[in-house]
Amino acid sequence: MSKSIAVFNQKGGVGKTTTVINLSACLAARGKKILMIDIDPQGNTTSGIGIDKNTIQYSIYDALINGIEPSKCIVETSQENLCLIPSSVQLAGAEIELTSLNERELKLKDCIDSISDQFDFVFIDCPPSLGLLSINALSAVDSVLIPIQCEYFALEGVSQLMNTIKLVKKSLNPELEVEGVVLSMFDGRTNLSIQVVDEVKKYFKGKVYCTMIPRNVRLAEAPSFGLSIINYDEKSKGAEAYSELAEEFIYLSEGVS
Repeated sequence: MSKSIAVFNQKGGVGKTTTVINLSACLAARGKKILMIDIDPQGNTTSGIGIDKNTIQYSIYDALINGIEPSKCIVETSQENLCLIPSSVQLAGAEIELTSLNERELKLKDCIDSISDQFDFVFIDCPPSLGLLSINALSAVDSVLIPIQCEYFALEGVSQLMNTIKLVKKSLNPELEVEGVVLSMFDGRTNLSIQVVDEVKKYFKGKVYCTMIPRNVRLAEAPSFGLSIINYDEKSKGAEAYSELAEEFIYLSEGVS
């Protein structure tokens, strides 16, 4: 049975795209069929996994606004078991275009429902905002995965994010849950990182993954080559961390190791 997950935090630069690409790649390497959906107008997941935006025939914009079948928007990546519905620059105007449509908050849900049975997991890379695209994502998924950076102000905006999740759960998606919290850019040598971990664990009782993603130069370099970290440098600290996170994710979401 397929499971859909929005990777979401309205704060920018916390590792949403990095987590979508690398967790998806590590799960695909373990034989899981994965679909990534890039609904961020910046399209960093699309370019970060090596898809040339100039060669795309259809994007998620076409599925949401133009009525193109979502299955026609799926493109294969260079990695086996890993597919993508890409973003496009047109998504920047989708927030306005969606407002005039009936059931505008559920357009992405309709798209996912028509194709999800082809995949084990669907990951949605959300924009860093609480607009209509993010509401569509939260309305469409089973759960939310929240990346949080180990820095000062880490929890800034999190109460607003949790309030949005509660509102969506109440009015649009009663089954919505928090899948888990991923701590990124962790540096065990600093007191600040350790303090942030403690704060986040207190706030999200029992929802924080044991695996933490370290600060790692190779992780930062990989997207510029259009590769996930396991295909760019599988021996790097970043690759080891995301591989461990994938194992933990599978164990917690499916109850198997």
